[in-house]
Amino acid sequence: MSERLSSNYQQLFQVHVLHHYWLDEGATLFDDIVAAAKANRLLNYDVRRFLTITPTPITAKSLLGLKCIYKNTALGFVVIAPSDTKIPMDLQLEFIVTVNHSDFYNYTALTLRSQPITEHYYKIEDKIYRYKENVPLLSNLTGISRGINPNETLYLSQAIPAVADNKIESFVLSGNVLDQLISEQPVTTKRISSQANSIPVFVHQGDIPTINPPIGLTGVPSEGIFLTEDISDSLFALVRIKAVRTDNDAFSFVNNLGNAKPTPPIFQIRFKNRSTVWRYLSKSTGAILSEELTPLPLTYFGNAGSQTKPSEGLVKPDKSGTKITRLISEIFV
Repeated sequence: MSERLSSNYQQLFQVHVLHHYWLDEGATLFDDIVAAAKANRLLNYDVRRFLTITPTPITAKSLLGLKCIYKNTALGFVVIAPSDTKIPMDLQLEFIVTVNHSDFYNYTALTLRSQPITEHYYKIEDKIYRYKENVPLLSNLTGISRGINPNETLYLSQAIPAVADNKIESFVLSGNVLDQLISEQPVTTKRISSQANSIPVFVHQGDIPTINPPIGLTGVPSEGIFLTEDISDSLFALVRIKAVRTDNDAFSFVNNLGNAKPTPPIFQIRFKNRSTVWRYLSKSTGAILSEELTPLPLTYFGNAGSQTKPSEGLVKPDKSGTKITRLISEIFV
């Protein structure tokens, strides 16, 4: 009689990556549409159409050693483990997010910022340090939550800063009012919500970490990611998940014995859809016919304006000198 082996698995955590271009209904936030429509929207949503998420080589090796399984899903990804596995309390997992569809940069807010890679020779160590600018770091160690259990939502984005960096599409929080810059100097803002605590925490400029180079290394960019051999040059964002968060256990994915929680955490990453000024032009002459008075959100579903909406294609910046004053979507009618 042959011996039969079996193993029961359970989830450690999930990460849902939700993009509001594909979820909102025109000017109506996804979270505010009716429940049935919301469920149907998620059934047809697949983040893999525009983003690729993979564990770093070190993370893949750590998961293999613990007999854990990483799985991409339509909503993001999930990590599961054998039910009898003890997870080290200091376990850190990292996942690389890359863009696999160019239109992502047209309909996603905060993607005007380039992500150049710079190299810096450090004579003291006879070593090259490489950095990639403007890369968000999304982590359960610094993320914030909305709501109260059992309806608490765990975001991997940090708290939105009260002061923007004066770059177009930056968010700024004043009290509970959330605005977004829609131009560079002189700054013009668009009201996102007067009740910021009731809407999702979108990926924002504060998620880009400050670079702290070794002492004596000069000329390093101020914000971005240090590129180790484990991190691909092509990354758009980095997701970092640790087993335990000491100051907020809701963000931990194991208990104090190293076991998976009975109810595994679901972390969320929310990408804000871009808002542009919709400009209507004649198909025959190219002449400008009209413009919307204020920027309107770009969405796949619904229509935020009163006329034909733009496609997800090219977004053009209007400039005054080198400063961007508006983002324009041209619509030929």
